[in-house]
Formats: sequence, structure tokens, C-alpha cells
Amino acid sequence: MSTPSTGSGHDHGFTLRKQSTSLPWSIAAIAAVVALVLGLLLVQQQSRPATAAADGGEVTSPLKVHFEPAMAGEEKILEFVAEEIAPDYGVEIEAVGLQDPVQANRAVAEGQFHGTIFEHQWYMQQSAEASGVELTPTVELFQWGFGLYSTRYESVESLPRGAVLLLPNDAANQGQALWLLQREGLLELDPAVEPRTAKIRDVTGNPRGFTLKEADLLAMPRMLDSVDAAIGYVSQFDAGKIGRDKGILFPAAPKTFASRLVIGTQFKDTAESKKLIEIFSDSRLKEYLSTTEDPLVKDVLTPVSAE
Repeated sequence: MSTPSTGSGHDHGFTLRKQSTSLPWSIAAIAAVVALVLGLLLVQQQSRPATAAADGGEVTSPLKVHFEPAMAGEEKILEFVAEEIAPDYGVEIEAVGLQDPVQANRAVAEGQFHGTIFEHQWYMQQSAEASGVELTPTVELFQWGFGLYSTRYESVESLPRGAVLLLPNDAANQGQALWLLQREGLLELDPAVEPRTAKIRDVTGNPRGFTLKEADLLAMPRMLDSVDAAIGYVSQFDAGKIGRDKGILFPAAPKTFASRLVIGTQFKDTAESKKLIEIFSDSRLKEYLSTTEDPLVKDVLTPVSAE
């Protein structure tokens, strides 16, 4: 205990010393608590899903929409939608490129992105089941040009018997490739198998004795010289610097393989999701796909076919 000052007969010195030491501590404690609360609020705000609608059903903006960077035309589509369509609906579109499709779909399912445009419903289903996430396909957007390419032959007719054909190795796109080759009369598939789910083992007729091999879609351009022909997306051959003059067949893709606006299932009824569906349903997108001269889009990403 402190001793009062002598000569005054009062203990004011004791009292003043007590106030001078305790008051600053109280202010510091209060400031620390306030800082802690503000910090917690900031963390909570940053960790909210991107699709959390504002009170009263208002749309938070910008709306983050994913595209696959390897598909340059997808980014062009998002740029068009962001500049020409979204402003009329009172929101902003932010294009987000992420190459990893598994992580992209997880980000959509968890609400970090409001949606994605990089996949058709069958690839989405395959990816969602493998990753254990829940996604919902909505409006059809466009179709990817598909082509059979060769650096050795100038036409399908000139492919020799036993020619080596390279097909996508993922289930969804392999089914599309086989279905297209069947529609062109180059292969026959087991009629008991739905064409979109077909695998190489489901080929029952191969009149020209083609040798069918598999490869990752992204690897096809650099592997083209080692095979007689390869079938895949035009955009990926473009990205691999394979000229379209090397395309010997460009069959029309079935409507069922059209790109969809995909959203996280748990967010399908949010104001943001409903607004995105409105925006991407706007007829100006189809008109753009039909009329653009942008080489990254023209004949690469096309309007959705009738069937």
C-alpha cells in the first residue's frame, strides 16, 4: 500500500495516483474489446457466400460468373453480357477464370461464385457426383464447336482403314464424340446404350476398322501429329495453334450437350440466381453468337441447335 503525502493531512495524493493508473487501463480494455468485435464482424462479412442475398430480396453485385480460361470465347461471351445486357438488369457481372473444373464447381456449389458457363449438363453431373457437391443446370447458353482434325489427311474419306482416332478420355465428352461419329455413319453403337453415355467398349460396328484411343482434351492438339485424326472441341485446337484448315469434319453438336448456366443447388432460389437466369436468357446473347465476327467466338461457340 502507498503512504499518503506528509505535511498536508489529506490523502489526495493517494487518490490521484490511483485514478492516473487505473483510467488508462480501462480505456485500453474497452478499445481492445471494440477492436475484437469489429474484427469478428469483418471476418464474418468476408466469409459470407457470394450468393447471400441482401435483406428484402435485393441482389448483391457484382455477380461472379466462372469461365474456363482455356476457352477464350467463354470470356468474350461474359464480356458481352457484362457490357451489353447486365446493365439493363441493374447489376454488374464479374468474370472469374479458374482452370481447375473440380475446384470451379466446388466454388459454385459453396457460393463463392454465383454461377459458371463452362460445362454441359452431362459433364456437370459427372463432376458433381465425383466431387460430392450439388449443382443445378439452368438455361441453355451456347454450343461448343466440335471437330475431327488431321495433319495427315485432308478429308474423312481419305482416312485409311485402321486409322488411329483419338477421342476424349472423360466419360461425358467421349460419349459426345462417339455419338457424333455414329451420326456421321463412321461407327455404330450398341442400341441398348444411350448415345451420350457411350464408351469405346460400346462400339458394335466399325466398318473401316478404326483404332480408337483416348487422351485428355487439352493434350489433343500436341498429340495430333502422332495419330491419324483426333476429335474434340474447336476452341481447344485453336488454343493449341492447330489451324481450322486441319479440320476435316465439323459435325453439328446435339442440343443436349449445350452449355448451361450452372448454379449451386442450395442457392437456386436466391435473388442472385434468378437475376442471372434472366440476364442469360436475354435474346441478345443468341443474336451475338449468330452475328459476331470475333474469331474467338465465331464457329467456336454457336447458338443452341434445335435438336
